[in-house]
Amino acid sequence: MFYRDERLALFIDGANLYAAGRALGFDIDYKLLRQEFMRRGKLLRAFYYTALLENEEYSPIRPLVDWLHYNGFSMVTKPAREYTDSHGRRKVKGNMDIELTVDALEIAAHVDHIVLFSGDGDFRPLIEALQRKGVRVSVVSTIRSQPPMISDDLRRQADNFIELDELKDVIGRPPREARDTEHGYHGASTENETT
Repeated sequence: MFYRDERLALFIDGANLYAAGRALGFDIDYKLLRQEFMRRGKLLRAFYYTALLENEEYSPIRPLVDWLHYNGFSMVTKPAREYTDSHGRRKVKGNMDIELTVDALEIAAHVDHIVLFSGDGDFRPLIEALQRKGVRVSVVSTIRSQPPMISDDLRRQADNFIELDELKDVIGRPPREARDTEHGYHGASTENETT
């Protein structure tokens, strides 16, 4: 489904990809992910979208954001909002859908193929708009988790669905907790849960 001379752009919904990987029992190795898609075509850009809790002294995702920024990813971040829901649970809100959509539509004239790492059904109209502009769209997510992490509408709209579980051996590594336990400590997760 990929052509070597195709100009590619990756659009990674950080929270969504993190959750899908966790549901499948692995973390994403972003260096390997970038290398994999450089092999599949001419990778022009790899965008990564995430919201950051700015009010904390240390954000567990900050090292990942810094590493990605220095290793060929275009970082798009914004402050997350923290609130307490009706059950008294602490929640974080940091939706990046608009930013991702605007960037994808802007780059559409310069690429042949966009790979969207998200299962969020809200992106179906974006895929439709990109296809009208002549851009092929692949979606990376999973149907193998319980419940599936990709909306059926998104999967149907995409030109190609890539099952994240099938990329596990290529771009995956053991979850951070498993690695930390092996080394005798417990670390924080590398991605906030955002809605």
